[in-house]
Amino acid sequence: MRTPTRRTVLGAALAAAGTGLLTACSSDSMKGMDHASMNHGSTSGPAAAPPGYLAPNGPEVAAAEARRNPGPERKVTLTATETTLDLGGRTVRSWAYGDRLPGREVRATVGDTLAVTLANHLPQSTSLHWHGLALRNDMDGVPGVTQADVRPGASFEYRFALTHPGTYWFHPHSGVQQDRGLYAPLIVEDPREPLAYDKEWVVVLDDWVDGVDGSTPDAVLAELAKGMGGMDHSGGSGRDMSGMPGHDMPGMPGTDTGGTPGAGASGPGRMLMGARSPLLGGDAGDVAYPFHLANGRLAGAPETFTAKPGDRIRIRLVNAGGDTAYRVALGGHELTVTHTDGFLVEPATVQALLLGMGERYDVLVTAQDGVFPLTALAEGKNATALAVLRTGGGAAPDAAVRPAELDGRLVTAGQLKAAPGVRLPAKAPDRTVKLELTGGMAKADWAFNGRRYDPAQRYPVAAGERVRLEFRNSTTMWHPVHLHGHSFALPGDGPRKDTAIVLPGATLAVDFDADNPGLWMVHCHNVYHAETGMMTVLGYRA
Repeated sequence: MRTPTRRTVLGAALAAAGTGLLTACSSDSMKGMDHASMNHGSTSGPAAAPPGYLAPNGPEVAAAEARRNPGPERKVTLTATETTLDLGGRTVRSWAYGDRLPGREVRATVGDTLAVTLANHLPQSTSLHWHGLALRNDMDGVPGVTQADVRPGASFEYRFALTHPGTYWFHPHSGVQQDRGLYAPLIVEDPREPLAYDKEWVVVLDDWVDGVDGSTPDAVLAELAKGMGGMDHSGGSGRDMSGMPGHDMPGMPGTDTGGTPGAGASGPGRMLMGARSPLLGGDAGDVAYPFHLANGRLAGAPETFTAKPGDRIRIRLVNAGGDTAYRVALGGHELTVTHTDGFLVEPATVQALLLGMGERYDVLVTAQDGVFPLTALAEGKNATALAVLRTGGGAAPDAAVRPAELDGRLVTAGQLKAAPGVRLPAKAPDRTVKLELTGGMAKADWAFNGRRYDPAQRYPVAAGERVRLEFRNSTTMWHPVHLHGHSFALPGDGPRKDTAIVLPGATLAVDFDADNPGLWMVHCHNVYHAETGMMTVLGYRA
């Protein structure tokens, strides 16, 4: 008989608490509740907000959704399940949506109502976050903040209006599940599409560890969460966070794994040391992934996209990785950047792009005649993912090919300009929220403002405000920061985005309009940094 653990007791308590969870708990009683512990709650409904803040399912959220004029339904069913995945000559056991990697693409049109039923056939609670969408708050998919978990054997319907076209994706917001096979692209088409092209190619990049020689993301988290003693691999403050709320994070020493399959498995060590990249300001990452994938395939057995010479191809690039930035180039071609994170930019012709985790770029290419590698270099990690564009005869490129374009003209988001029609109107900020990125690998104490994630912590904003988020990175590692439910503008007429890289030692100030009521996460999209504390919540005041 299994002895009840802290997490199972918490799970029972959350189930009993139901929708009154956060209202009933005082700030003091919430201290020490970690993000994954919140993932064992009831499926009865979203948690209520603390007093003084709007609730995720409150009337203000319903009114905002009504103003979006929800249109015809686009119904989808997703089944999260344990399965065997073929990566191209190598099979692994993992979790996925159905038996595909990535999961089957969901495609809809602006104005549609997306109605997605998630059936949870996993041995663990899960959720769905719709990365990049400005949607109604109670559909955002953050357990313990905007909804209760979807428990094993249960299902949940996500239902919301689609108001903006673009390249998006979805994944769980439960522990480190995103670093398994639980992700898929979401494409929202524009009925007034401004681009002219002949074909479209969606390419999802990922770093892969699950099921390889006994490894799981939970075991990687447990390894990283032990820190590195006096050796601060990622630099940073090195400050002692042991007294901070939320210190009892999932996978940390002394914390039960809740029966997670594979947690603590006897796989090889996956902590990465010595990965360096000038583009990322130094340290490139924490995890030594055995594989890097393009559309779920190893470089030795890549996906091949066929077209005709002269075809104009729209490539939608998504970085679904857990700890890896990718530098992407298409051999023999230039790329014309048209969008980032779903929003139009002034076209920029480049040879390579850098994508942090969670970022998306749309590019146009005019296909040449032959066979060409689309290579994604795992920045600073000396490994590549590969897909192939074929428009004619010729041998497939070698798995290790590195086209010269990887070292050519490269663009990052800060070098782009928003297209005139999507720029935020000029306005001084009404409120500035300062978020210092703190911590390091010495103690795995990643945090904002020296405080690890606490679901009761709120940074207040008010509806109608122009809000400035000022990210100051005092660590010596880069972080891709992600804002839920909104898009922000980078400085100087920079692009509209929801995810942006903050380099070590740098400060990035971004602006957004508080026009989507509710409780919204801000976090690092390195899944291991987020799960060891670099997350917080913006809350609209009631």
